[in-house]
Amino acid sequence: MTRPLNRRRFLTISASALVLPLMPRFAQAQLPVAEWRGTALGAGATMKLAGLEGAAAQDVFRKVEAEVARLEAIFSLYRPDSALVRLNRDGHLAQPPAEMLELLTLAGAVHASTDGAFDPTVQPLWAAYAESRGRPEEGAREAARAHVGWADLRLAPDLVEFSRPGMGLTLNGIAQGYITDRIAALLRAQGLGDVLIDMGEIVARGERPGGGPWEAGIATPEGELVGRLVLDDRALATSAPLGTTLDSEGRVGHIIDPATGRPTTARRLVSVSAGTAALADALSTAFCSMTDQTAIDRALALHKGARLEHIA
Repeated sequence: MTRPLNRRRFLTISASALVLPLMPRFAQAQLPVAEWRGTALGAGATMKLAGLEGAAAQDVFRKVEAEVARLEAIFSLYRPDSALVRLNRDGHLAQPPAEMLELLTLAGAVHASTDGAFDPTVQPLWAAYAESRGRPEEGAREAARAHVGWADLRLAPDLVEFSRPGMGLTLNGIAQGYITDRIAALLRAQGLGDVLIDMGEIVARGERPGGGPWEAGIATPEGELVGRLVLDDRALATSAPLGTTLDSEGRVGHIIDPATGRPTTARRLVSVSAGTAALADALSTAFCSMTDQTAIDRALALHKGARLEHIA
């Protein structure tokens, strides 16, 4: 059987084309800058830490890698022993990690604020499209759609479970952002206030080397710059349905619209900034399936500090 593809993995692999950090010329900066490159949930990740170098930087990087590995053991769709895989396999998860409960609580809030446009229970549909290279038979698609529904997910402090068999969760429209936030918190606890983190979503804290806030550009999957903004202690997430496609012709996008059960065609590019990357991540994903600007504005108003930076 074809291995189910990870929706957010596609999104983050294309993130280098979608969201381009506009780095200062570090050679001109007074402070040293330590740079880390690795992976998070299967996608490329980078960090730039101002004012750190040598052994001190390596110690921080080891802590970052350990934290990423710990969170992947919760949220990964590829690790057979992860909490998420066990939930999807068994239909329930006793004593869920606090991080999973926190993430699912936020997911539920965004599901409500977007009138269901954000729904991590689309995993059966995602798997149906991914395994068929974007062309599931109608019967298979409808069967998968019957297993989608956020209302059928039960959350309790000691248990997460589906009320019907055959359901599944993908957290790839929010977990990448959540991990980015957790790494930002780890760095802050280490006394590092001037950092730029890109783990599929971008978090900027403090100032760039040489002074002033970090900046970022928003670009299409083809590399065309369509926007530029200052990230002053904020996070940025960008989603493009056709940034990665599930078929060889490049027509079947990777973001599923929960309302139709099909890949969304409503938007080409959406960027959202917010106080946290997890929130920006979830909202940018949801807005890809929303055509009513009033509904988008209403959703933004329900999440303090969230801003729509670009939509097309």
